[in-house]
Amino acid sequence: MVLQVKIQLKGVTKPPVWRKLLIPGHLSFHQFHQVIQSAFGWQDYHLYQFSPKGFGDYPQICLLDEDWPEENQEDSQKTQIQSYLNQKAQTFTYLYDFGDNWMHEIKIEEIIDQKRIVPELIEGKGACPPEDCGGVWGYEDLKKSLSDSTHPEHRIRREWLGLGRGMIWDPVYFDLQEAQAEVAQSI
Repeated sequence: MVLQVKIQLKGVTKPPVWRKLLIPGHLSFHQFHQVIQSAFGWQDYHLYQFSPKGFGDYPQICLLDEDWPEENQEDSQKTQIQSYLNQKAQTFTYLYDFGDNWMHEIKIEEIIDQKRIVPELIEGKGACPPEDCGGVWGYEDLKKSLSDSTHPEHRIRREWLGLGRGMIWDPVYFDLQEAQAEVAQSI
């Protein structure tokens, strides 16, 4: 079974940030996490969890902490995505970075009866926000400060992003071929 999924970063709208992928159903949720990280351009610096609707919803599928076991958690390294994601139009939530709270909605667009060994990124839109920029609110503030050279934080934010003279942060920019190459090497 292959799932065609659209994953959209919730709360980011101008432009929206989303990716469309073909995902083998036999992958573990941890492998799915790695694919999402590659497709969006995240750097995998933070914890994550999958759940039907987000915070406070169960089951929570995540990396288990042997020192802090919790009820209603499943090991993302052992749980296959097809055990939970198996119906067309079904949605699920991927939360990345419990500080910035990047919430992604996963929607199953199609279920394809074929075997596929590796995931494939087929489409996408929008630049992924930089790690640790402060969540949706922080990203909106970052975009505003970068687009206005008179903004009091313009220079500091450019330096933080490593933007040299003449370089810009373009929230619309998405390099599909580069992201496809990253996804192909993600697991």
